[in-house]
Amino acid sequence: MTATVDRPVIGRSTGPATAQKPTTSLVSTLLVVLRLALAWEFLWAFVDKTVGLGFATPSERSWLNGGSPTNGFLSNSATGPFTSFYKSIAGNAWADWLFMAGLLGIGTALLLGIGLRIAASTGALLMVMMWSVTLPPETNPFLDTHLIEAVLLVLLAATYAGDHVGLGRRWANTPLVRTAPYLR
Repeated sequence: MTATVDRPVIGRSTGPATAQKPTTSLVSTLLVVLRLALAWEFLWAFVDKTVGLGFATPSERSWLNGGSPTNGFLSNSATGPFTSFYKSIAGNAWADWLFMAGLLGIGTALLLGIGLRIAASTGALLMVMMWSVTLPPETNPFLDTHLIEAVLLVLLAATYAGDHVGLGRRWANTPLVRTAPYLR
C-alpha cells in the first residue's frame, strides 16, 4: 500500500488558507531573493566590465578605457566545437555592444521585476552561449552553473516572480503589455 502526501499547489488554493499561505509566502520570498541575486550578478558584470572595478576586469582593460568586454574570455577560453565561431566574434564592436546591452537589460528587468519573459529568454540564451564557449566544462562532463542559471531565469518568468516585491503587476497592467503580453 502506497501512502500519498498532499502537497499544496503554489498559487492555487487546495485547502484552508492557513495550510497554503506559509508555503506560498516562503516560495515567493525565495523567488524574490533569487531574482535579486541574478539581477545583481548581471548588473555587477556590466559595471565591472564598463569601469573596471578590479575584480574580473582591471581598470586599464575596462570598456571605458578602450578594452573589449568580449575579447578576453572569448579569445582565451574558447574550446570545443564552437572555438572558431567564438574567436571570430571576440572583440568585435557589435558583439561588445550586444553583450553589454544584454547584461544591463537583463539585470535591470530582473531588478525591477518587469519584462521577465524577454529577460529570461535572452538571459537563458546568453547563459547557454557562455556555457558553450568552454566545451566540455572543466568540472563536469555536461552541467555547469551557466545551464543552472538559464533554467532559473526561465523559472522566474514562469512564476511571475516580478509580481512580488517588484513592478511586475503594474507592468502587466500597462496598455503596452496588455496589447503585447510577451513583454510581461
